[in-house]
Amino acid sequence: MTFVVVPQWQGSPSSRAMRLAEGAEAIRADLPASSTREVAVPLEAGDEQGTGIARFGSLQLVRERLGDVLGELDDAAIVIGGDCSVSSAAVAHTAGPDLALVWFDAHPDLNTPGTSPSGAFGGMVLASLVEDGVVDAGRVVVAGAREWDPGEEEFAGARGIASVDVAALADAAAFADAVAATGATRVYVHIDLDVLDPAEFDGLLEPIPFGVSATQLVAAVRALVARLPLAGATIASFAPESAEKAVDDAPTILRLIAALRG
Repeated sequence: MTFVVVPQWQGSPSSRAMRLAEGAEAIRADLPASSTREVAVPLEAGDEQGTGIARFGSLQLVRERLGDVLGELDDAAIVIGGDCSVSSAAVAHTAGPDLALVWFDAHPDLNTPGTSPSGAFGGMVLASLVEDGVVDAGRVVVAGAREWDPGEEEFAGARGIASVDVAALADAAAFADAVAATGATRVYVHIDLDVLDPAEFDGLLEPIPFGVSATQLVAAVRALVARLPLAGATIASFAPESAEKAVDDAPTILRLIAALRG
């Protein structure tokens, strides 16, 4: 399995978004160099280009570069963000009618340019994957989300996107069964680290209380990849305040990587 590090920050609405790039680099320090690639991210923010998506120019450039790197690989990849929008190219690379997409995130990322309060693509990426036909809405499962915008609720309801709350993730086997029941034969796992309870995990830009415990998240991921072959994965949104604090969160991230690798 190959790791692809994408220290992108342009998809985030936060004024502290550069911490996401630093977080991706902090994770890279713990990865095996021989099986790790990095995608160059431009320094400039990029402009909207009439899309309604903030910093679209830079986001599109990174998407193309990530797609090129993934196209050169012979195995599944774990993409290390950066912000959540790195999953746009990563999921598209694995797309197919048999693919389930599990979206572990405190936010469902189901806004559109017309409903987004910020214009940040990180909050639109899952909606874009559905709207563009990259994934079947019936095989998307949002897991652990606890902060929804009205437009996101409407989008999910209109398209029949399933959601599983934090409490339901306590039963890992039942969760894996629910994903398998979509009829998929492969799964892509997106993990925004803010799905975790901030009482256990510090390195978050937007800590949302009452999240999933690290033990429950690891168990859910293990159950998923035991049930369905892993097509690929993303770990995103690590934003430590300092290199010293990044060390405190590293064991949780490494446990998640181990779970993804089966």
